[in-house]
Amino acid sequence: MESVLLVIHLLLAIALIITILLQRSEGGALGIGGGGGGGGGLMSVRGQANLLTRATAVLATLFIITSLGLAILGGTHSKGSSVLDRIETPTGPAAPIGPAVPSTPTAPAAPATSDAAPAAPAAPAPAGDTVTPPTAPAAD
Repeated sequence: MESVLLVIHLLLAIALIITILLQRSEGGALGIGGGGGGGGGLMSVRGQANLLTRATAVLATLFIITSLGLAILGGTHSKGSSVLDRIETPTGPAAPIGPAVPSTPTAPAAPATSDAAPAAPAAPAPAGDTVTPPTAPAAD
């Protein structure tokens, strides 16, 4: 229904534009269809002006009616379909927004004593890879 009404609306707009352009302007410079005198004998200048004026009024009325119809049809489709309604919101409590503050470090908990055997000692460092720390320079 909406697409049929839209096509009729567009056809009325084109017909209204053509009808307005065919009318003779008061200065005579912009009118496409009326020149200075000879209209070909089909219709008098006065009769042609009356016909185009009435056709313009009828087309304008029909154009306004189709505009209102399209506005009413467009208004029924958009109920509750806002973009903001489609955004998913979290269901839980909102987390505070701001910079993350690290928590204060705590000492590790003491290992629990158990009746199991103690863990194996760490492997000793290889003998040839020892590094001596640099010594401070002697004062003069």
